[in-house]
Amino acid sequence: MDLPTRFAYMLALLGVGVAASAVGVLDDRRTDRLNQFAFYVALPSLIFISTYAEPLNEIVSPTVVAGLWIVVLVTAAVGWIVHRRRRSPGARGVAVVQSYHSNFGYLGLPLVAATLGTAAAAKASLILGVGALTQVPLTILVLLRVTDSDASLRDELRGIATNPVLIALAIGLLASWQHLSPPAAVTAGLDGLAGLALPVALLCVGASLELSLPDGDYGTIGSVVVLKVVLMPVLAWITFTALGASSLTLETAVLMFGTPTAVSTYIYASELGGDRRLASVNIFVTTVVSIVTLFGALRFLL
Repeated sequence: MDLPTRFAYMLALLGVGVAASAVGVLDDRRTDRLNQFAFYVALPSLIFISTYAEPLNEIVSPTVVAGLWIVVLVTAAVGWIVHRRRRSPGARGVAVVQSYHSNFGYLGLPLVAATLGTAAAAKASLILGVGALTQVPLTILVLLRVTDSDASLRDELRGIATNPVLIALAIGLLASWQHLSPPAAVTAGLDGLAGLALPVALLCVGASLELSLPDGDYGTIGSVVVLKVVLMPVLAWITFTALGASSLTLETAVLMFGTPTAVSTYIYASELGGDRRLASVNIFVTTVVSIVTLFGALRFLL
């Protein structure tokens, strides 16, 4: 399947998710179940399948970790500078976190696996794992500071320890380190589940989008889009090139950081005093625009 066909397939699945939500086929209950399947089954299966058979030194790389921290923190700093004068604390906090908080799991990892292969997916799994440990605490801290929410930091961070994505990554890395391999039947089953990660994730993302024209502060929306799907992948390309990363690592990083704003930022905004309307609009617009920018990134890289 060539690149335009792959992206047409992805766009079609995203559209199916939007349409299914609009007509009620994917209502809130069914969408929640689909999200649970993606988060607890499909994505962990993809992570394990992508990592267990790869050499550990090919997966765990100081370059990847250092590059990730540089890209995330620099983008967050730029977002803070750009949005520091927003009058509403809720809008300011949302604009900052949505400028850097990437959809590594639902779109990034499945996209890398589908376009760059298993070795790249292993690197993407590391970016996803370290990214979750970086982005989630940073997003919570930013929102708590900006909005003065009375939520408990400890309660908000508690879910990280039981995150199935991180558990699957840990098991996959352990299997790689110890050269362990599950029985063929288990591998085949996990491989089948892993193959569902991209279509299920796209359906979930499509179903979660609220189709409405952007309103309010167009400057804020536009700056979030530029920072998230333009600046961040460009910064990833510059950073990983400067760090001497391999071509596969570079390609993986650019695609992962080129993903739109994570849907989970809407949840954090809702719980921590952020502007939910702005959060919803930013997720929708960055997702739509990223279809074009990710296609352009792949054409440039490959």
